Amino acid sequence: MELCPMPRAELPAWYDKELSEAFPPNERKPLADFYALIDAGRYQILGLYEDGALLGYAGMWRDPGYPAYVLLDQLGVAAARRNGGLGGKILALLEARYRGKACIITEAERPIPGGSPEENAIRLRRIEFYKRAGFVPTYEMGACGVRFQALILGGEPADLPALIEAHRAIYGPSRTDVKIPLGSDEVPEPPYWMRENG
Repeated sequence: MELCPMPRAELPAWYDKELSEAFPPNERKPLADFYALIDAGRYQILGLYEDGALLGYAGMWRDPGYPAYVLLDQLGVAAARRNGGLGGKILALLEARYRGKACIITEAERPIPGGSPEENAIRLRRIEFYKRAGFVPTYEMGACGVRFQALILGGEPADLPALIEAHRAIYGPSRTDVKIPLGSDEVPEPPYWMRENG
């Protein structure tokens, strides 16, 4: 198994078959946005491959002004290969890839007070999955109309101002739906691709 950049020619199939199945529309940027970020040198989609078959993927997003930070934006495992430890394998490979080079930031959906017990249990499992891999919870933030728990790996949680500044910079000023950190009484806004006339 190897984790390597996904060829550009594979991106449409990845988006339609993998990303669209694993992520809801509000958490899935348009494919054109991925291309624009990749072309600007700010985004890389890494695929976990075995014998040429895509087993999983990680979308890594960064801002050139903050080279010590990278956002694990999308993490997924092919539907037929889930629950076999591949998500943890991808995280271990990412940790090795960025060790000593960049702090990895990721985001996991927070449970919703009064929400579906089943959905809240899934959200708690995702947060615990990252914690088992060594990620440390830092602050809550909002994006895509969702309240997330931000977690970091390979960085110092005590340097929150630098972390917050880098996290905001990765998204850029045009993402007005992103609020880092998000106050307990604030409601996350939907992303521009989900708004009417957006």
